[in-house]
Amino acid sequence: MTSAQPDQLSFREAMASLASAVSIVTTAGPAGTGGITVSAVSSVTDTPPTILVCVNRLSGMHAAFRGNGRLAINLLSGEQSQMALHFAGATQVPMAERLSWPDWETSDGLPVLRGVVVRATGRIVRDIEVGTHSVFFVELDRVETDTEQLGLAYFRRTFVPVAAASRQGSTWQFYDEWSDPGLASSLSQPIHDEAYRTGGASTAITT
Repeated sequence: MTSAQPDQLSFREAMASLASAVSIVTTAGPAGTGGITVSAVSSVTDTPPTILVCVNRLSGMHAAFRGNGRLAINLLSGEQSQMALHFAGATQVPMAERLSWPDWETSDGLPVLRGVVVRATGRIVRDIEVGTHSVFFVELDRVETDTEQLGLAYFRRTFVPVAAASRQGSTWQFYDEWSDPGLASSLSQPIHDEAYRTGGASTAITT
């Protein structure tokens, strides 16, 4: 294995400071059953509902994801950091044992986790290789959200639970295309992709 170059190391350090939601991505089918912990999950479009998932091609699960062509994305809650460690391979628990725990059930033939913030299932509609990774574009068939759950973030190589910030007067929030369109139409100035003043609740990462 060749050693990392300085530009690679600086990139890795920078990306470690990019707080990301933590998910366990699973699959099942003729190519194999299992899952991995990932932080590289991102929305693409809502027409049709599509996300992307980046997976290292050296991952033991890569061939199963590609071969089965179907994925489940389990967006973890702040109380599920231990499960994230299991599926990151940090605890050496065998895959079959992990998926035999009562935390799991099946949806659309795929393993899905109870108690998560979001769980979604879908099929890979596009697969692009970029450097060491495959970028899977997944068109979603089913999405379930538990609005009572708060998330788990990965920041500087540590799992950090996300907590609701207390309301103390007005706070800055970010308006994007997923926000309430009724709010956008009620404002006199264009606010797409801009911060705006609001009295709503925000979220903050807590240690």
